[in-house]
Amino acid sequence: MSVSTDLQLDPFALARELSGKHFFGGDFRPASSGKGFPVVNPATGETVAEAAFGEAADVDAAVAAAKAAQKEWAKRPVRERGKLVAECGRVLDAHKEEIAKLIALETGKALRTESRIEAGVLSDAFVFFGGLAPELKGETVPFNPNMLTMTVREPVGVVGAIIPWNVPLLLMALKIAPAMVAGNAVVVKSAEEAPLAVLRVVQLINTVIPAGVVNILSGYGPECGAPLVAHKDVKKVTFTGSVETGKIVYKTAAEKLIPVTLELGGKSPMIVCGDADLEQAIAGAIAGMRFTRQGQSCTASSRIFVHDSIHDAFVEKLKEKVNAMKMGDPLDESTDIGTIVSPQQLDRVQSYIAIGKEGGATPHVCSAMPSDAKLGKGLYVQPHIFTGVKNSDRIAQEEIFGPVCCVIRWTDYEEVIAQANDTEYGLAATIWTRDLKLAMDAVHRLEAGFVQVNQNLVVQPNLSYGGVKSSGLGKEASLEAMLEHFTHKKTIIINMK
Repeated sequence: MSVSTDLQLDPFALARELSGKHFFGGDFRPASSGKGFPVVNPATGETVAEAAFGEAADVDAAVAAAKAAQKEWAKRPVRERGKLVAECGRVLDAHKEEIAKLIALETGKALRTESRIEAGVLSDAFVFFGGLAPELKGETVPFNPNMLTMTVREPVGVVGAIIPWNVPLLLMALKIAPAMVAGNAVVVKSAEEAPLAVLRVVQLINTVIPAGVVNILSGYGPECGAPLVAHKDVKKVTFTGSVETGKIVYKTAAEKLIPVTLELGGKSPMIVCGDADLEQAIAGAIAGMRFTRQGQSCTASSRIFVHDSIHDAFVEKLKEKVNAMKMGDPLDESTDIGTIVSPQQLDRVQSYIAIGKEGGATPHVCSAMPSDAKLGKGLYVQPHIFTGVKNSDRIAQEEIFGPVCCVIRWTDYEEVIAQANDTEYGLAATIWTRDLKLAMDAVHRLEAGFVQVNQNLVVQPNLSYGGVKSSGLGKEASLEAMLEHFTHKKTIIINMK
């Protein structure tokens, strides 16, 4: 079942080559049952590939391959592991255009504004964590002069990593790169909506690392994800996805008493003060709402609290900027906004738009649907900016995961801080002001794990990332994540008397 690792810039051809395959034990494998499921281009509705349908037998085989490889991988000097992981990053960088086109094809994310950027950060994550290898060090402890007391960091073993469809490349890298450097082997379960680009990534990094260290299966949660989490030889689970599924993962892992990292949902507040730089705040709202990702982001700034003194001007300028964005074919260089990932997600987004209208909020519909007839069956939805929203409204409280945001008018600072925190989520938040004292007060009071002032950066390697409340457990993207989530600390005492 070989697939060439030569650069392949035709995403349709590459999708066909990757059809019907898992990758574990250093090679492509068919599903044990022989079954598959379609991978659909959401811009046209056409089936572009078939993914292998993973089940418990596939999980058993992939975990066995990982377990067999992990012991020898852990014996390698840590700096050697780091160099190999960094080399994976360089291989991926050489293929980033190929990977970007493939992710645009299967997810509907625009190539220029989203997919190409994600493919670049993917390779950077491997280089970053590869360079952190020397930091896997222990400590000496001043316990007793007659005893040499020290700690060492050891890998946990086989890691099960379950990734989402919205940013699959980056979020996979932030899980597998630190796990690999720490001496673990990994089995990834891809999202059923986006199994191809991550499969190609695993194939490419297996040209550098030993067989079995990184493996990937495609499939659905109940048949593939659940057996992976429950497998007796999986000693750590890292999951990104919905709150509901995260709770199921957490319960299953608790039965085995293994550690879990969860990055779940968000309903992130963006507080714009009356003294804010209006142009800067508008740019921040567009970036923060991830309109170029169709709002399909856990950190999307979907609750925008704007001070009464600039509210109307803010809304008009935001509408003007979003109206200027072009919806179209994700593979077209002129496209700013692509598609929703699946029919199910499109239905969800449209249902929330209806809820907002029925609740009395005012929708401002922006941009324009593609005029190209071949995109007529595409999963497109225009960005919606709702005004006249109360923070208690469903569209302001529930995660929509689409290009829908609420602009909420405020006048009292204490009240807006309380409203910003009045949500079950706590992933990200931003505040926009020229007042340093106010900004410092807000960053300490906002209940979120990732807080920014006058900017709205996306997740980056070396910026500790993770939420509080229902947004998850643990941090990713940092040295802290590698040490705390992918190793355990062993204390050693040597009696020298």
